[in-house]
Amino acid sequence: MPAILPDGDPVPADGALPGSALDGLGTRPLAFYVHVPFCVTRCGYCDFNTYTATELGPGASRESYADTAIAEVRLARRVLGDADLPVETVFFGGGTPTLLAPDDLGRILAAIDAEFGLAAGAEVTTEANPESVDEGYLGKLRAAGFNRISYGMQSTREHVLAVLDRTHTPGRVPQVARWAREAGFEHVNLDLIYGTPGESDDDWRASLRAALKAEPDHVSAYALIVEEGTRLAGRVRRGELAAPDDDAMADRYLMTEEMLSAHGLRWYEISNWASGPQAACRHNLLYWTGADWWGVGPGAHSHVGGTRWWNVKHPAAYAARLAEGRSPAHAREVLDAEDRRIERIMLELRLAQGCPAELLDDAAVRRAVAEGLIEPAPYERGRAVLTLRGRLLADAVVRDLT
Repeated sequence: MPAILPDGDPVPADGALPGSALDGLGTRPLAFYVHVPFCVTRCGYCDFNTYTATELGPGASRESYADTAIAEVRLARRVLGDADLPVETVFFGGGTPTLLAPDDLGRILAAIDAEFGLAAGAEVTTEANPESVDEGYLGKLRAAGFNRISYGMQSTREHVLAVLDRTHTPGRVPQVARWAREAGFEHVNLDLIYGTPGESDDDWRASLRAALKAEPDHVSAYALIVEEGTRLAGRVRRGELAAPDDDAMADRYLMTEEMLSAHGLRWYEISNWASGPQAACRHNLLYWTGADWWGVGPGAHSHVGGTRWWNVKHPAAYAARLAEGRSPAHAREVLDAEDRRIERIMLELRLAQGCPAELLDDAAVRRAVAEGLIEPAPYERGRAVLTLRGRLLADAVVRDLT
């Protein structure tokens, strides 16, 4: 969730959506994303909309946040009307959601259930810093209805964690993964980052081995992006740290694919591997396949029926609007048919199932097949699926095909 909000069209004070967004409501899956914008410290690479205690200022607090988020859940129910909309997935992200008391996270989830109803077998995820949970906390989360947890591991090497300004100790991850399973969580994900300045191939290999030793059923591995305005970007600009190397990034990705697949984890999205379809993150799959979702929280983005909007950025402004009975939305845009086609290609082509070939220019796809970027057999069956080389060059492939 980038900290800088884009411009867009005004949003009515009551948050009402255009008729085009409500058309077909209930025929598409519905998800909720809950942004919890609090962190103990700010990681040097992060440009998400997050706040430490000293940055927060007056008008918002961790203690009052659950009530504010619940107010937006109730607004969502009013905006979406009384259509039957069981929620398929809920994802608490941040920030560090587990800085809130487990009872507060449970109250927000209960409000979503009360207003909309959770679908049978709904996936309910929270992100967590390994240092922010213990056995008792995890037990309370599981009792509240959470069944999936995603730990920000990033690396097992202390010098790499130091560059990223991560505060957890490497040995904490296997412990909290075990605690989650003992508490009854059905799925455990570990988030990793490769390409940090000063990280070697051996460092990354060690991080992958440590992650696999913790026995997650899902691993997300992302190339480090140096975002403008972050502390890391300043250090790279001043020459204190080297910029990430593209060739090294490609080598690390290939290493990731080799090691994870050998351990029984298969890619289903460019940066995500799971032990099987049941372990894939259903919430993210809804994003990637054009479902409806409501984003709760400051700076959170939402999408319903081709209308996309985003909330005001600061927690105090967010809380003030809801206290006044107003929508916290900052602006919105209505996607036209071409926008939606391009977005669908950008998202679905990242998936192992690919995207329908009918969305693409046939000549462009055939060139990509000839260049070894698109798998030939699925294409002949009407699907465009990236090869391993195509995954390495995915952004360029998408540009060429759209």
